[in-house]
Amino acid sequence: MKIALAVNPRASFGRGQHAGREAAECLRAAGVQVQLLCEDSYQQLSQAVDKVLADGVDALVVVGGDGMVHLAVNALAGSGAPFGGTPLGIIPSGTGNDMARALGLPRHDIPAAAARVLAALPSGGRLIDAGRVSSGGRTHWFAGVVSAGFDAAVNERANAWRRPRGQARYNLAMLRELATFRAIEYTVTADGERWQQGAMLISVANGQSIGGGMKVVPDAVLEDGYLDLFIVRPLSRAAFLAVFPKVFSGKHVGHPAVEIRRVRRVDLEADGVVAYADGERVGPLPLTIDVVPGALRVLA
Repeated sequence: MKIALAVNPRASFGRGQHAGREAAECLRAAGVQVQLLCEDSYQQLSQAVDKVLADGVDALVVVGGDGMVHLAVNALAGSGAPFGGTPLGIIPSGTGNDMARALGLPRHDIPAAAARVLAALPSGGRLIDAGRVSSGGRTHWFAGVVSAGFDAAVNERANAWRRPRGQARYNLAMLRELATFRAIEYTVTADGERWQQGAMLISVANGQSIGGGMKVVPDAVLEDGYLDLFIVRPLSRAAFLAVFPKVFSGKHVGHPAVEIRRVRRVDLEADGVVAYADGERVGPLPLTIDVVPGALRVLA
């Protein structure tokens, strides 16, 4: 059994390289042949993953957070092999790890996560849906959530800063963004129904959470053939601050400003809004998001 193990040494602010070596040791101890892929940049790592998939492996395993899952999903979709063929394993060691949460995987416990990968290898794991984003003639795949609104604006601001590190940078960016943020006017088309929508944010979700455990759509199911359209209608800053903490427990769902509906395809239009998928920048709206049922095989 041959596994490609992809790890970005810059992930989790320098801890990624150590995590990758530990994961490789765990897998090799079980008799698995491991090809360790460790590059200096996301782009170089993506190219290395594409090459090893073209050569052929029994599984692709990533060590890191949701950005690494995003890299893998896009590599598998473009590998030329049947999407849903080569399975994806996840050894979560990133900051957010929202896809690992959705799959019920151990987080920040490399031996336990490696054991889950090994246990699922013989059966090939499970099939889940994947999301597809079309924008400006390009296609991006995602496993978790696409965001286009307040949370994406926070990501945009946080990514422009070098400090502070970790979750604190995201929290500070959120406070700074909130000081000037205004509701956005969207044009939404969901499964053929088109309407104008003022909103603080709109997300389209395959998984349940974003931002390291914010359960935006707590009842989302990874293999139901649907995406969940999540809308937060305009709120005052005070009201938004009051409802925001409830997202970590999923208790925001009953709020009158919150709407969730299951969809297969969504078109989003708005001026000056940038979208993020699995925490990675996709680009400005407009964009089209749809679901591909059973597209991704995961070792979970």
